[in-house]
Amino acid sequence: MNEDDVKTYLEDFKKADINKKLDMWFYAMEQETLWDEIMDEMSKIARIAMMKPGAKPTVAEE
Repeated sequence: MNEDDVKTYLEDFKKADINKKLDMWFYAMEQETLWDEIMDEMSKIARIAMMKPGAKPTVAEE
């Protein structure tokens, strides 16, 4: 989500009725949980890969 998307989302949240606000809040919480799980799995994969013989640490280029 880029900065403009965040601003738009928060503006929509301010304008929404209470039921919609709760739906939006729960959606955001679900996304946070999903990304926490994805990042945890990525971390596990990276640690396993680094334990393999001959593995060299690298820095991703942007």
